[in-house]
Amino acid sequence: MKLLYLVLDGAPDGLIEKSSLRIARKPSIDEIAKKSVCGLMYTVGRGYAPESDSAVISILGYDPEKYYTGRGPIEAIGSGVELKDFFLALRANFATVDPESMKIIDRRAGRDLSSEEARELASSLDGMEIDGFRITVRASVGHRAVVVIESDVPLSDEISNTDPAYDKVGHISVAKKDFSPYIAECRPLSDREDAKISAKIVNIFTKKAVEILDKHEVNLRRKKEGKLPANALLMRDAGNRVPKFEQINRRFGRSFGAIAEMPVEMGICKLMGMREKKVPPPTGDLERDLPSRLSATKELLNEVDVSYVHLKGPDVYGHDGDLMGKVRSIELIDSIFVRGIAEELDNVAILITSDHATPWTLKAHSDDPVPVALRIPGENGDGIECFCERECLRGSLGTIDHGWTLLPMIMKRI
Repeated sequence: MKLLYLVLDGAPDGLIEKSSLRIARKPSIDEIAKKSVCGLMYTVGRGYAPESDSAVISILGYDPEKYYTGRGPIEAIGSGVELKDFFLALRANFATVDPESMKIIDRRAGRDLSSEEARELASSLDGMEIDGFRITVRASVGHRAVVVIESDVPLSDEISNTDPAYDKVGHISVAKKDFSPYIAECRPLSDREDAKISAKIVNIFTKKAVEILDKHEVNLRRKKEGKLPANALLMRDAGNRVPKFEQINRRFGRSFGAIAEMPVEMGICKLMGMREKKVPPPTGDLERDLPSRLSATKELLNEVDVSYVHLKGPDVYGHDGDLMGKVRSIELIDSIFVRGIAEELDNVAILITSDHATPWTLKAHSDDPVPVALRIPGENGDGIECFCERECLRGSLGTIDHGWTLLPMIMKRI
């Protein structure tokens, strides 16, 4: 049987009364949930507030502790950057800072930076050389970017983040509930000389980037328009190796395809060997974006056994602390995407979940478990009332402690 694997990025809010999933009017999703076996899932593990990359790796059936080498290389590959023999890749955010004190005013430059503006800003930094190291800067979507340091000798990824909102635990970054609002100094996390060199280059680049970006014509124009300047790069999740996944088709004995909107998910799916179904970059307008995702999903269902579809919408509003915006995004996914795809699911199983919670009350990823619903045609469900945290808690799947155990279990059932 074929499977549609639908991931609603950051949709959950935890077991709270005013959960976006509980409030949202989503009759199509709820109808599926009523016929599903349900539960809750810690996408990486209890106590982890995961980033999207480690969470997506996990919910696709791979233990991130075994495979993960840092978000930087994954995002670089998803952004189309060619990684050579010796490199250090980092995920970056264009942000707004006070150029004198380095105090962070907005971690995402007001979240209104266009992809074209970001490309112009990235171009002004791309090709910079520091002590013989060449820097590649590639903008991806909105405020997101990738920084790659190229070298003739190996560089260490044992360095801390300059983005103070994330702590680095091994190769995995964990969202912090509280942090000092200043660009953090990049520190070597070992006594190795290559770690000291890596940290030094990152710190020099950070300062040079602020000097260049603060005077860039894009930011001068943004200031005149009353917008925040994108005058800094916050970096995290350094990696110096490309992860080597067992190819997912071989792992599960089925053909997999993916529709993903962001470079990090694109990179993961590409590295796992999935067929990539390309869609236009997100515009931030779900009413405009979702129809193309719907038509691409209908095509993909006819081409592969398992269609992985990752929709970003709700996560953005969670980070902004916008409850009603998040509710509205879920309702649009329901009315445009899920309602539109429902007619294709008579003989197709559907799995609905999220990669992590992004509670609107927290404005960041949390360690809360996410709801899971699996509907298999012809099988009875748990009869829950709606797809939300509290209802799925009552489901027969119980609480899944690690996301990487979910897909192997599902594939055996279908």
